[in-house]
Amino acid sequence: MTIHRRDALKGISLGAGSLVLSQVLSRLEAHAAGTSSQPKRFVFVVESNGVRPEQISPVGLKRDSRQERPGAPGDYVDVSLADRELQFSLEPLKPWKDKLTIVQGLSGRVCGGGHSNNFQALGAFGGGRANGGESMAVLGETIDGALAKTIPGIFPHIGLGMSKRVENNVIYNISALEKDRPLPTMCKPDQAYAALFGSVANGAAKEEFAAKNNLLDFLRRDIKKVQGELVGQEREQFDAYLESFETLRNRQSRLNEIEHTLREKGPAPTDKYTSAVETDRLDAQFDIGAASLICGLTNVLTLSSAAGIRDFDVTFKGLGINLDKHSIGHGGTYEGKKWDELYNIIRRYHMDLIAGLVKKLEAVPEGDGTMMDNTVILYLSDGAEAHHSRCWEWPMVMIGNMNGKLKTGRYVDYPGYGHKGHRTTANMYVTLLQLAGSQRTSFGMADPNLKDLDQHGPLEELLV
Repeated sequence: MTIHRRDALKGISLGAGSLVLSQVLSRLEAHAAGTSSQPKRFVFVVESNGVRPEQISPVGLKRDSRQERPGAPGDYVDVSLADRELQFSLEPLKPWKDKLTIVQGLSGRVCGGGHSNNFQALGAFGGGRANGGESMAVLGETIDGALAKTIPGIFPHIGLGMSKRVENNVIYNISALEKDRPLPTMCKPDQAYAALFGSVANGAAKEEFAAKNNLLDFLRRDIKKVQGELVGQEREQFDAYLESFETLRNRQSRLNEIEHTLREKGPAPTDKYTSAVETDRLDAQFDIGAASLICGLTNVLTLSSAAGIRDFDVTFKGLGINLDKHSIGHGGTYEGKKWDELYNIIRRYHMDLIAGLVKKLEAVPEGDGTMMDNTVILYLSDGAEAHHSRCWEWPMVMIGNMNGKLKTGRYVDYPGYGHKGHRTTANMYVTLLQLAGSQRTSFGMADPNLKDLDQHGPLEELLV
C-alpha cells in the first residue's frame, strides 16, 4: 500500500551522502504518498555581447527593429512555431519547439545600454554609464536574487559561469540579492564542483570526497543501501536520478561532438574542469548546474557566459574562432565568415548546452512528469539587442511551460517602445515571480519615459 511505500522511504537512514540523497528520497516519499508538491525551478543563461532580434526570429518572418523613431511598429504579433523553421542558432532546441517561446520587443531603457548592462540586465534598474564606461553599481535585486528569496533551496542561488580570464575563481557580474549585495559567479568548474558537492560531507568524509573526486563514488555506500530497500516505481525513479549524476564522471571535452564550428577535429583537452579553453569550462559548468538542480541543492541557477563588462570581449577559441567578440561586434570577419555568421556559431553552441540541460531534466521523473515540467529556462544577453546596445528591445528565448502555466510553442513580439501595449523586461520578471508563487506586480525601476503606459503586472499574453 501507499503508506507502506512512504514509511519505507522515511525509514532509510543515510551516512555521508545524506544532504544529497535526502533531497531525492523526500521527492520519492511525497510521490509515494500522493501528496507531491513539485518545486519550481528557474535557470538563467546570460551570454555577453547582445542578441540581434533578427537572429532569433523564425525564418521568413520579417520585422522592423524597435527603434525610437516616428512610425515605429505598433502591432502585437503572436504566431505559432509549429510550422515555422527556427534560425540556425536555435536549431538545437527544435525537439522542444512546443515548449519554446521566443519573446521580442521588450525594452529595458532604464538600464542604460553599452557593451554590457551588468547587474541591470537581470535587475531592470538604472545605472547607466559612468566616465565613458558601463556602470557596475548594484542598485537593487536581480530577478534570480528575488526568486532565490521566493523559492529558497539549500543554496538559495547558484551562480556558475565562464570568465575570459582563466585565473578568475569568483566574480561579481550580473546577480544580486539586493542593493549593494551582489551574488557570486563561480568561474572555475573544479572549485565550483568541490564547493557544491563537497558540502555533502564534513570532517573525514569531506576528505574522502576530495580524494574520490566523484559524487557517485563518494555516495556509493549510501546508494547501495537505498537501492536495497527500494522496489518497483521508486527504485526506477531513484536509478533515473543516479543516471543523471553519472554525467559528472565525464570530464572530457565534448567539443569534437559539436557540429557547425570552425574547429577542426582533433584531440580534446583531457579535463574540461581544469581546461583553459572557455568552451570546455562552460560545458563543465552546465554539467554542474544540471546536477545541482537534480540533487535539489538549488531552485535558482544562473549560468553566465562571459557576461559583464570585464569579460564581454571573450574569444571562443574552442569553436575555432580566434577573433574576440568585441571585434566581431564591430563587423569583424574570420576565415571567410562574416560577423553575423560568427555570432550564430557561438550562440548555437550555447543552445547545444541548453538542449543538453533540457535532456537531463527530462530524464528525471517527478510527479506525473519530469523535472523539466516544473522548470523554466530563460536565455538572454546582458547586452540587450546589440553590441553597443541602447536597450530599445531585449530579445529572450524561454524553454518550459511550468507545468502548463505558460502558453508555449509561440513567437511573441510586443509593440515598439512607447506604443500602446508595449512592455518591458520588468514585466517579464514579474511574470517569473508570479509563476514562482509571488504576488508581486512590479520589479526594478519604472521607465520615466513610459509614464503614459502601465508598467505593472506580468506578461498576461504568456500565461494560461
